[in-house]
Amino acid sequence: MSAVATPTAAAPGKAVLAAHARSQRLLHGPVLATLLLLAAPNLIVMLAQAAANFLESYFVGLLGVDALAGAALVFPLIMLMQTMSAGGMGGGISSAIARATGAGDTEKAQALALHALVIALAFGVACMLGGLLGGPLLYRAMGATPVVQEAALAYSNAIFIGAVFLWLANGMASVLRGSGNMALPAMVLSGGVLLLLLASPVLIFGWGPVPAMGITGAGLALVVYYVVAAAVMLVSVLRGNGGVQLRLHHKLRWALFRDILGVGAPAIVNNVTLNLSVLTATALVSPLGSEALAGFGLGIRLEYLQIPIVFGFGAAMVAMVGMNTGAGQLVRARRVAWTGALLAAAVTSLVGLAAALFPAAWLGLFTHDQEAIRVGTQYLQVVGPAYGLFGLGLSLYFASQGARRMGWSIVAGAARLLVVYLAGHLALRLGAGLPTLLVIMVAALAFYALLNAWPWFARPQDRPRA
Repeated sequence: MSAVATPTAAAPGKAVLAAHARSQRLLHGPVLATLLLLAAPNLIVMLAQAAANFLESYFVGLLGVDALAGAALVFPLIMLMQTMSAGGMGGGISSAIARATGAGDTEKAQALALHALVIALAFGVACMLGGLLGGPLLYRAMGATPVVQEAALAYSNAIFIGAVFLWLANGMASVLRGSGNMALPAMVLSGGVLLLLLASPVLIFGWGPVPAMGITGAGLALVVYYVVAAAVMLVSVLRGNGGVQLRLHHKLRWALFRDILGVGAPAIVNNVTLNLSVLTATALVSPLGSEALAGFGLGIRLEYLQIPIVFGFGAAMVAMVGMNTGAGQLVRARRVAWTGALLAAAVTSLVGLAAALFPAAWLGLFTHDQEAIRVGTQYLQVVGPAYGLFGLGLSLYFASQGARRMGWSIVAGAARLLVVYLAGHLALRLGAGLPTLLVIMVAALAFYALLNAWPWFARPQDRPRA
């Protein structure tokens, strides 16, 4: 009996020591080195998700231009759900747990993990119902052809049927990240890409007894990926392997829900406005035809790929800013925010400039339709060089989550949406065309970056922790 009990008893001690070491590094380690160390696993996830996105786009592209156009209608909604679960409410979960850990309240961090599970399940069910019931109305309202609408609906229904698993996987990953554990979520989410690599072609084109499902198979492959990721992540948090243990005996309390939702709810508003900006621009392009919509969708998909790049730094910023805010180290929290923001802006600028200089290297991977390539090239050459503004604004939005100061982030997201909607509609009504719409999108990114940066220009006093 003792031979079995001893390893079990030793494991929690090691986990506690590892969690303490992580906390001390976030609170007192060199800012740049610590931020890069925390961001590295998330950047691995970014590369894995970029690979998954590329594979999905490649396989869907083999189905034809109409399938690509249908995926372009749905893609902003998928990214909305992913950003809401990982960066929005996920940021609220990570921020709350990081602040509790920074204040030394382990019991509260464990209780927050249970509340995070409840929130993830509730939002997952809500997204599933919203996608299945609202999808047909939305795709019809966006003005695409009936064939494109049919492809969009098949793709959308397959994905939203598994929305709960996506929310569960990202919710539990956020619990781990809030304690400073970036490695475990990175291993699980990046390892799942290998599963996606196998599942996508089998479900799309069929193999053996598995029938060819077309674009529906592409959606189901993503669901398989998130089912496996959710199962592994939930088991890890239940066992306490990552630093914060999920214990089901805690009572549900509104104060703890408020601690998460106080950051997560404003963050979701920001996610919604960000994705509505893209949906609005996509709807404005939709009447130009399937080829133009496909090309614009491929171009803007590269913009969406900047989100996981920034999230690599942003998830680390939430944990570091949150812990230092909880410990009263406000000057250090501000230094973390600007260090991460400049890193994210530099990386996204490089990606955008490369895309502007060599647009065919990206677009030619998915289609050979000349009109689609022409529209996609226009997008990348005008908007691509402004990706650095997007990286700067989005990374400081993550820093605001850690500090629980979300007001200006909401204003920034709303400003971007209003600029795209009002100026874009006016420009097209006056016959200005697609190039003017793209310039308007750049101006909207500039507003987004400036307003997110505004609260971080102040110099707070470094209040020592009581």
